[in-house]
Amino acid sequence: MARKRKGRDVNGWLVVDKPAGMTSTSVVNKVKWALQAKKAGHAGTLDPEATGVLAVALGEATKTVPYITDALKAYEFTVRLGQATNTDDAEGEVIASSDTRPTDDEIKDALGAFVGDIMQVPPQYSAVKIDGQRAYKLAREGETFEVAARPLWVEELLLVDRPDADHAVLEMVCGKGGYVRSVARDLGAALGCYGHVVALRRVWSGPFETEGALSIEQIEAMAQSPDLDTYLRPLEEGLSDLPMVTATLEGAARLRNGNPGMVIANDVEYGEECWAAQDGRAVAVGRFKAGELHPSRVFNQ
Repeated sequence: MARKRKGRDVNGWLVVDKPAGMTSTSVVNKVKWALQAKKAGHAGTLDPEATGVLAVALGEATKTVPYITDALKAYEFTVRLGQATNTDDAEGEVIASSDTRPTDDEIKDALGAFVGDIMQVPPQYSAVKIDGQRAYKLAREGETFEVAARPLWVEELLLVDRPDADHAVLEMVCGKGGYVRSVARDLGAALGCYGHVVALRRVWSGPFETEGALSIEQIEAMAQSPDLDTYLRPLEEGLSDLPMVTATLEGAARLRNGNPGMVIANDVEYGEECWAAQDGRAVAVGRFKAGELHPSRVFNQ
């Protein structure tokens, strides 16, 4: 007999303003404890020293995580010019340096090469897998290896501040799988001066923004009390990038059992992925075909 999972049936999203020095997994565990929830996960890892939006999914909302992971995200980050590190951030060892410092105009001109559909090589110290092993583990063991370039969509990359000759503050909006550390490294190389990230903040992720996000201190202060529940966002927010259709009463019953169900749809193409709602609550995600939704995920809420 399967062991029954302890905790409450909590469904929805809690948006956290992650502090520096804490892993994304630690934040999820803190939220899960504070809400006494049975199940939790996050939509998009942040490096331990990074701060900002970490959207934590609870219960049935974990089924919507892929849609937030795939959504556009915005970052503000500071690049230290003149130095390269082995980790491409301030945590690593300096492996190369230069006295060259680009002008603001030179930085702006170089940014164009990093916008649109680009190929990006993830950092050596990253979670990508090399022959079944995490790259950061191989790097720490001193192994020599190459990380393959991966496609990335960059919507926007702007120079927003230049505090001094050694630092440039950038804002980037990108799709799934973007490494800010790689941008800093490659921009430094393109400018002939080297570069690495010294500060990184995610300012929004899909529909979730830093405004209204809870700090760890706030979560701890409200832990295991009804007050924290009032900050839960509906799981439907995780589906904001998908079109919505309305399930009929009979259609909703069929969808909940994993079968195609009748829906009322406007401006939805045949075969398009969408989500069905009844009384505003998500019933299922699937493909729209000939007046029915063919479900791929079903929500029990």
